[in-house]
Amino acid sequence: MEPYRNLSGVSGVYAYQIGSDHIHVRFSTGATYRYSYARAGSYHVEQMKLLAQRGSGLNSYINRYVKYSYD
Repeated sequence: MEPYRNLSGVSGVYAYQIGSDHIHVRFSTGATYRYSYARAGSYHVEQMKLLAQRGSGLNSYINRYVKYSYD
């Protein structure tokens, strides 16, 4: 997994791993969730990939749009 840069310093996201049609997100609690095209939708997964690589906004995006849409 790639460490999440957490530019804000307050994110609950610890690390991520990008796949072709999904993203795994590990939170600071140690829990890891897989968000896929099939469950969260391609638009949201692609947005999450961008935010993960940017290192900012991923936790907020998850809470707002896909909180319970993990596989």
